[in-house]
Amino acid sequence: MSTAGLFAPFTLKSLNLKNRIVMAPMTRSFSPNGIPGSNVAQYYQKRAEGEVGLILSEGTVINRPSASNDANVPHFYGEQSLEGWQQVINNVHAAGGKMAPQIWHMGIMDNHHSGWVPPVAFEGPSGLNRPGNTNGTAMTAKDIEDTIIAFGQAAADAKRLGFDTIELHGAHGYLIDQFFWEGTNQRTDVYGGKTLAERTRFATDVIKEVRRQVGHDFAIIIRLSQFKPSAYDYKLAANPQEMEAWLTPLVEAGADILHCSQRRFWEPEFEGSDLNFAGWAKKITGVPTITVGSVGLSGDFFGAFAGESSQPSSLDELTRRLDRGDFDLVAVGRPLLADPNWVKKIKNNQTDLLKGFTKEALAELVL
Repeated sequence: MSTAGLFAPFTLKSLNLKNRIVMAPMTRSFSPNGIPGSNVAQYYQKRAEGEVGLILSEGTVINRPSASNDANVPHFYGEQSLEGWQQVINNVHAAGGKMAPQIWHMGIMDNHHSGWVPPVAFEGPSGLNRPGNTNGTAMTAKDIEDTIIAFGQAAADAKRLGFDTIELHGAHGYLIDQFFWEGTNQRTDVYGGKTLAERTRFATDVIKEVRRQVGHDFAIIIRLSQFKPSAYDYKLAANPQEMEAWLTPLVEAGADILHCSQRRFWEPEFEGSDLNFAGWAKKITGVPTITVGSVGLSGDFFGAFAGESSQPSSLDELTRRLDRGDFDLVAVGRPLLADPNWVKKIKNNQTDLLKGFTKEALAELVL
């Protein structure tokens, strides 16, 4: 099948992309003390030179004392860290690229294998990072208010530095997602609730504050997932009606694009339709969506982090769904982590030059 649809331009508010390919955010942990250096800037520059349409940065944490469980994850606050991100976006723009920081608060985490811990306890909706496991404290109303402000400040800084859009990390069991999930949100105030619709309150308040800070014409992306790292087969929304109750408030609050994370993009989300998560999200809300999940590779990312290798795979099913209009953008992770020229090779039909993925690529910033 033709890959021409992948190379159609895409425009929305502050975004003017030359193609539909997005570099997925992937934690790299190469920013000592939270400061991205010239090696990080060069890493992203190489993907811009490789003609990625939109680069989403690795998760970069907001100004909260326990927003991260890893000393080498970048910050998006503080003079030195923001200077580092200024170099990143300058390099990306000089190479003709577009980029967003993925703005992140991890919420309550397991302690990092390095032994490093933040200066204060992890914080989340109810002290839980999965059902039955407490490793932090429940946020007070003031904690929530300050966290919402910190998300907004990070977004304002991103716009000031010249980034083209921002992405909020609302997936994969991190803070925003911990508010969505009844397994980690047992609050009885306005940020809790028995229904998923009620538990969107924290996310919608974050989006509203971000929108207030960046203005109407700056695009806002939010990344979402049905599954949880502690429950791969879990679905936050069990049917289209529950998904509508979840996603509609996010769009009404100001989210422009929904980045729909799943392990394998070709798997249907609900019975009776072959639509995947991104397909359903677009059908329900009408806003553009990004699909992601094992694009261009034979194995999924959970296997990759367990040390499994993956080989290049066909894009026929992906382009069939894109051309059908199921989603608007396609996020690619491990192929771009391992090969900055993946997009060029797809564009030029040089499939024989595509590389597979091995765990060794995780140990360096491949240039």
